[in-house]
This record gives sequence, structure tokens and C-alpha cells, in this order.
Amino acid sequence: MDIMVKVITLAVTFIVSVCAFTVAIDNRFTDHGVAAPFSTHRGIVATQDGQGRNIVLVWLYDHRGCYALLVIDAETGKSEVFPTPFPWGGDAPYASILSSANKFYSHFGSHFVEFDPAKRAFTFFRKTAPRMAMSMTEDDNGVIWSATYPQSGIAAYNPKTGEFRDFGHVHKENWAQYPRSIATDNAGWVYFAIGYTNSHILALDPKTGEVKPMIEESERRRGMAHVFRATNGKVYGQPLVGEKGNWYEFHAGVARKIGELPKDVKPKLYIAGSQGLFHRSFPDGKQIRNLDLSERVLVVEDPKTGESKTVKFDYPSEGGHVMSVAVAPDGTVCGGTAFPFYAFRYDPKRNEWERHPCYGQWNTVARQGDRFFIGTYTDGGLLEWNTFAQWTGTVKGNPKSNPLFLTSVSPEPDIGRPHELLAHPDGKTLVLAGTPAYGYTGGGLMFWDRQTQTQVLLKHTDLLPNHSTMSLVALPDRTLLGGTTTAPGTGGERKAKQAELYLLDMASKKVIWHSPVLEGVQEYTDLCYDERNGMVYGFADRRKFFVFDPKARKVVHVSETEPCAGYQQGPRVFVIAPDKRVFVLFVKGIAVVDPKTFDLTIIANSPVPITAGGDFLDGRIYFASGSRLYSFLVEK
Repeated sequence: MDIMVKVITLAVTFIVSVCAFTVAIDNRFTDHGVAAPFSTHRGIVATQDGQGRNIVLVWLYDHRGCYALLVIDAETGKSEVFPTPFPWGGDAPYASILSSANKFYSHFGSHFVEFDPAKRAFTFFRKTAPRMAMSMTEDDNGVIWSATYPQSGIAAYNPKTGEFRDFGHVHKENWAQYPRSIATDNAGWVYFAIGYTNSHILALDPKTGEVKPMIEESERRRGMAHVFRATNGKVYGQPLVGEKGNWYEFHAGVARKIGELPKDVKPKLYIAGSQGLFHRSFPDGKQIRNLDLSERVLVVEDPKTGESKTVKFDYPSEGGHVMSVAVAPDGTVCGGTAFPFYAFRYDPKRNEWERHPCYGQWNTVARQGDRFFIGTYTDGGLLEWNTFAQWTGTVKGNPKSNPLFLTSVSPEPDIGRPHELLAHPDGKTLVLAGTPAYGYTGGGLMFWDRQTQTQVLLKHTDLLPNHSTMSLVALPDRTLLGGTTTAPGTGGERKAKQAELYLLDMASKKVIWHSPVLEGVQEYTDLCYDERNGMVYGFADRRKFFVFDPKARKVVHVSETEPCAGYQQGPRVFVIAPDKRVFVLFVKGIAVVDPKTFDLTIIANSPVPITAGGDFLDGRIYFASGSRLYSFLVEK
């Protein structure tokens, strides 16, 4: 589809205030506002427009996905926002390229798209096989190529002729493929490298659409392969990034082992990259020194004179999505957002917000004693936040940091994406759980002893092989009840057939029982112990509410429900009130559990979808919807 889309010019002034503007939706629900009212970028390039003015192109991403392209005039800060011209479905760029003809390309939401800086408009987009490019390049004829997740889709667009070719999914695996590099040789062949479960390099003949492997099956490894175009017209690659002495040379669809990479082989340079692309150099030699989307500030420096210029710009944003919400020991409501990675603290008594860029993505949060704890992605890290003290930010190795970096499982791959942080009732033990690093199957448990400051890491082979722990609850007999997921790490291979519950003895760290108590279930989303009746409540696959008797080790009740609020990692579906009532957060409303009959009674239909839980403070249940913090007043 050929298009010309252009929209509003925005003012350049923006002030972040700590004062909140709460809105009572009705007499029970309250909207407390956006937790982090900023967007993050998914690719930045410095270039020029049709009049030779220096401009900056920024893909904007908030909780909705990549909703627009921002164009900033580097001299004045005047900004224009161009809404994404196709239904992006919450997706975002994972690769972009500025072509030699000064046109900006990306491929996401199953659409290939072109933006022309000279015309300041989107000038082409086309629907493709799902879903988003992980790498993009330009061939010797100016054709733009993309390689897409999750099943190696290949697409090509010739801006000179307007011809678009969607080759579809050209390579099959039983796991989600990440084609993180793509290159073309001067004979016209296209090469792409994939990972993470089992690396590979493949070649496509654009004349026939034929795809063939470039390396032996025995050379494939867990991790990422890599290819690049050289200035000599050939393509070079490795079956595994960083592996010494294992280079290939590719040309016209023929692979040749060369061992070490020759010193005279130089990569051909493109203005292209992943979602982190940040091309700082303007054609006239000036450089972007800083671009801050939270402060709405752009700083451009002239290396010739050493002078710099700072301009303010503006853009609309609905904010990063809230990953987690919990009550801190100081009586505030805290959590984290992504993207961008921000920590927030909302004080209901003062009706004030505090926001900070934070270490990692705060997947899971919990409080224990007088501290607030966080499990971070991607390193399986554990932070300790003293909310009574001044925020300083997190620096590894600095004992005065607040939040303080305690530990992580990295470089071990056992927890890459935390899904559960259990603050044990013993007051000293924290247990982190989740899925493993990219390309791995089976997640572990990390125990942290606050008194001894020591870590114990259990691998999935110590628990249930090829499972990851999704949910945990502490039982009075010093055992843990865990619920697993069959989901692998990102880009990994699912191997277990169904999820299970298991009991683990805290003293020995051994699994003493396990069973797939609900047939066919792939995930035990969340668990909650009700001390009034000694039962454990849980959700399986978000739609199956069940009650488990830990003494009898059997399920005593199951009912089908609407989906619970398990959209985020570390979902906190269950909320326990001071009077021991157990509430359940569904996407569409809030329910209470009857401890005798196990009936779920809806006490309120939510005016917004509930995407993340959840905690109880001063008669209110706090939860998140997208980027906003809400609360619900509970009747006594």
C-alpha cells in the first residue's frame, strides 16, 4: 500500500510533576494516573529532511506497542508525530535500517513499512507473513531485506520499482527462531543466521526462493549464529557468535570453511540495528550527544567547534506498562514498568508520585519486614529497596546503593525471566523463580538467606526436568508448593507435556512429591494459601480455578472461569486482606473466595481491564491496567 501520512506538530514544553491527579471513576474505583508517563525508543537515527535540516527519527513505544514515529528538528526541537499507519497489534520494531537513499524502514506487526524523511511521511507499507524483523539489510541494488521472528520469514522491497516480495516462512523449527543477522553478497544471495535453541545459517536464492543450509547439522549450537557482509562482496559467518577459529565464507550460495577470519576482511557498514539502534551522526558531521525521552531533551554537539545545543521537544505517550504492584513497608504502593524501565512509588496519603530509572526490568516484587524486594529480568537478579531512605539508584558492588543489588543467578542460565518472588514467612528467606535464559528449557529456584547473605541455586534437573516454576506458596510445615509452566526460555524449545504441582522441603531443598494434578494444563499461573481452611487456591492456564489440599495432596475443587489477571510476569492474582479474606483479580473484575464452598463471588466489575496485581492497603485493592495505577474500595 502506497501512502502519505503526516500529522500534528507538538509544543516543546513538558514538566514532570510529583503531584498526582487522581480521578474517582465511581464511588469505589479510583484512577491514580500513569505510573511512568514516558515512552521508550525502538530505534533512533540522525539524518536530514528534504530541505537539508538535521532531524532525528524515533520509533515511539509505550504500553500499547509502537504507536508512532517521532520526528524532531535538531535546531528548534519542533516535533511531529506520525501514527503507525497499520494495525500493529501491540508489536514493535526489533530491527530498523536507514537506507543509502535516506529512507527509514522497519518491519513489525506483520507489516513492512517505509518512512521518507524528505517527504516527512510514511510512503509505503505492506502486510506480510507474521511477524517482526529481527534483522534488516540493503543489497547492492538498493533492495531492503528483512528476516522475521518467529519462523524465519523473509521479505524484500525494491523502492526503485515498488516491487515487494514476501517469501513467507522459509525455515521450520519447533521453537521460535530469532534471525538476528541478515546479509547479501554481490551475487544476490541472501544469508540469515538464527538462534537460540539451535543456531543455524541458511541461504536464500532470490531468483527461485530456494533455501538451503550453509553449515552442517553437527555444527549447530545453543545460542546465536552470525553473518555479515564484507566490503569484498562476500558474506562471512559463524555457527556460534564468539566461537574462535570457526569462520565461514559464503558466496553465490556456496559455503567454504576458512578457520580464522582474514585480517583484510572488513564489514560493509549500514545504518541498521536491533531495537537498540541509535545512529548519532548527522550528514553534516554533528552528533547527538543525548536524547532523553523522559525529560524531552535533545542535545546536539558539533565536533568541529566543541559547541553543543540543547532543545526541548514533546510527544504524546500513555506510558510504559506496569509489570508489578505491591505495598511497600512505608505504606506506599510500588512497582516497576517496562518499557521504559522505571521504578515508581505512589503515596496515597499525600497523593504524590516518585519515579526513577531503575536497574533491569522489575518482573516480580514482594515485601518482607521493613524492605521491598525485586526480581529482575534478564539476569535473574534480586534487589533490596529501603523505601524509608533516599533513592540513589542501583550500582553493583556499591553497598550504599538504594535499591541494593543483592545477587543474581547470572552467568548461570537457570532464571532469566523471573515469574515469582516469594518472601517467606520466616522473615529471612527469599525465593526467586522463573523461566531460564534465551534458548534454554527448564528454570530453577534461587534461595537467598538475608541473615547469612548467601545464595542457593537449584536447577530444573534438581526439581522437575524441563519445567520452570511459575508460582510458589509457603506452607506451615516448612514446605513450598510450586506450580510449573512448560514454557521454555525465550526462543527455547518446549519439552514437557504438561505442567505439574510439586512439594519441596525447605530444609533439604528436595522435591518430596509432584503430580500433574490437572490434565493438559501448561501453566499454574498463581497460588495462594488460605490459613482459614488450610487450602491452597490456584489458577491453571488463567481460566481454571482450583483448590488443592496440601495434606491430602489432591485437588478438591475445580471450576472454569473468565481469565484471571495474569497478563504480566509475576501476576499477583490473589490479594489477601488483613481480615484474611482472599480476593481474586480477573481481567474484567474482582471476586472474593468463600473459604467453605470455594465459590467465587464477583463483588465488582472493573471499568478497565486488570492487567497486573495486586495488593491491599487501607481498605483498597491496588492493581494496574496497562500503564495506569488503580484502586478499588473494599466494603467491610
